[in-house]
Amino acid sequence: MRVPVVAANWKMHKTAAESAAFIEAIRATSEDVGDREIVIAPAFPALQAAVEAARGTRIQISAQDLHWEARGAYTGEVSADMLTAIGCSHVIIGHSERREYFGETDGTVHLKILAALEAGLTPIVCVGETLDQREAGNTGVVLREQFTAGMGALSPEQFGKLVLAYEPIWAIGTGRTATPDIADEAHSALRSMAAARFGDSAAEALRILYGGSVKPGNFAGLLEREGIDGGLVGGASLDPESYAALLCA
Repeated sequence: MRVPVVAANWKMHKTAAESAAFIEAIRATSEDVGDREIVIAPAFPALQAAVEAARGTRIQISAQDLHWEARGAYTGEVSADMLTAIGCSHVIIGHSERREYFGETDGTVHLKILAALEAGLTPIVCVGETLDQREAGNTGVVLREQFTAGMGALSPEQFGKLVLAYEPIWAIGTGRTATPDIADEAHSALRSMAAARFGDSAAEALRILYGGSVKPGNFAGLLEREGIDGGLVGGASLDPESYAALLCA
């Protein structure tokens, strides 16, 4: 049985102190929810404080990005080993904002996945289409390109260690959420791609999260679909009460 993941992506929000206070505020709820995997991704400067605040709880801490090299002259970048050294367990890779604003490509997504796995981090790999691509009927083509270039060259063992996140770009931060039918259709397509490349068992074990204007009011309906294994949540994860409601949805 696939354990659902409720992952919070805080993006460029919350100081170290604010991050620690948030984790303290949801500590009790996180212990009461035994059937969910809880992952929080603060900004880089708050990671250490978040790890310390989460110590002794079920809350796991993720970074929002990493570089594919272990070290070198890459000003402003952070390596996988740096993340594991402070206690991170996960890392988000290929988020649409990284692709749009910072030149992330399917090729660099692949390199980052390899770096994360080598260091023992769990990659949360993001894929998704723009509104123009969806309206042109190219959602399946785009997802296949991202899946194949980003993950197709992995070994079955490597693939089995990652989490996939379907984030339709047209729904991120817009208030527009893919209906359960739309999300389920995309998740089904991605699971079929996984089956074709890595086998039925790998596809069945793969956890695929939905991201894009997830909030307490729509999360339960999404989770009712068999192919949706949790959420990668942005704005609704910034408030402790809202995030606690998501954990209990």
